[in-house]
Amino acid sequence: MYRYFLQGLRVGVISNLFLLWASLTFVNISNDLFIVVPALILISVSAFRCLFPVNYASKSVIVDSILSSVFVTRFLVTVVEVTYIYMFSYVLRIINSDQYLFVDLISWIMVIQVVISQFFCWGAILLKYERFYFYEELGWFVIFFINTILSIIMLSLDVSNAHYSLIIINIVFGTLYLPWQVLHLRSITQRINSNPIIKSQEFKFNVINIKLEVKKSIHDRKLSYESDDWGGIVGMMWMYGYWILFIPVWMFYIILTL
Repeated sequence: MYRYFLQGLRVGVISNLFLLWASLTFVNISNDLFIVVPALILISVSAFRCLFPVNYASKSVIVDSILSSVFVTRFLVTVVEVTYIYMFSYVLRIINSDQYLFVDLISWIMVIQVVISQFFCWGAILLKYERFYFYEELGWFVIFFINTILSIIMLSLDVSNAHYSLIIINIVFGTLYLPWQVLHLRSITQRINSNPIIKSQEFKFNVINIKLEVKKSIHDRKLSYESDDWGGIVGMMWMYGYWILFIPVWMFYIILTL
C-alpha cells in the first residue's frame, strides 16, 4: 500500500506545474518580486520533489537518479525554505503596515530561525548526527507558532478583505499544523531512541568525514517503498501536505491575492 502512496506523489508534478502555469498566466509577476519569486521557486521545486522524492535519513528513493540524491534535493530545498519563510514574514509586514512595530521585528525572527534550521539539517546530513533533525523540526514549530500568534494579534487591525483572508488562513493553518508538528517531533524522538545506531552517534566536526558524507549524499541512495524508510504515516502526510495539498496552493493564493 505504501508503494502506491509514494507513486501517487506524481500527481503533484501535474498539480504544481498547473499552479506554475497559472501563476505565470494570471498573476502580474513583476508586481512584487519579494512575493512572486519565492512562490514560483517553491511551486517549481515541489513539482521536482514529487518526481524525485528522497528521504534524507535513509537515503531512500523511488527513482534511481542523481536528481533524487540527498545533496541535490537539500540544496534546492535550502533555497526554497529560506525564500518562502522570508515571503511569509514579508506578508506579515505588509498586512501590519507599520501599525505594530513589534510585529515587524518579531517577523524577522522567522527568517533567522529558518536559517538556523538549515544549519541543523545540513549538520544532520554531513556530520552524520541525526539528532539534529529534531532541532530542525523544532525550528519549524517556532516559525509557524510566531506566524500564528502574530496573525491572531493582527485580527485587531483594520485591514482589507484580501488581507483579512490571509490572516485567517495563517491562523487556521497554525491551529492544524502545530499539534501535528508536536506528533512529528515525538515520532523523531521515538525513532532516535529506538535505534541504537542513531543513539550511539556522537557530534564530531571532522573535515575528512564531512567530505566523505558530501560524496555519500550525492551518490548513495537505495530504491525502497518500505514505510519505515519514509517516516511511516507521518512522513507520508508531510510529503503530501508540503509538496502538493497545502503549501504550493497557499503560495499561489498569496500571490493571486496580493
